[in-house]
Amino acid sequence: MPVTRLHFPKSARLFRAGEFAKLKTEGRSYHGKFIVLSVLRQPPTEETRIGFVTSRRVGGAVVRNRVRRRLREIVRVARPQLAGGVWLVLIARHAAAQADFAALREEWVRLGERGSIFACP
Repeated sequence: MPVTRLHFPKSARLFRAGEFAKLKTEGRSYHGKFIVLSVLRQPPTEETRIGFVTSRRVGGAVVRNRVRRRLREIVRVARPQLAGGVWLVLIARHAAAQADFAALREEWVRLGERGSIFACP
């Protein structure tokens, strides 16, 4: 049985400050206890791209990196279910540092459903 690998290449990430600014001004935000999900619709032909923000408010470097790794893993696994042509930014809140992986994933799904970012099954 072939193994399907779930990649999260750099081409699928948002990096440029201008992209984050565009998403902030033109996109829609959904707030949760641990994360804020910002969504901006693009033409369906464009690739879905995702960015992550973990400010110093979240904690020290070790804590921020742990939260960022958890969020990246949640998105990496969910990428096949995401609708095409969507830009997303996940902003970690201070409470994300104390949240476990399951709580972060549960909030991601809840906010994603509110933002209609998942493709219909």
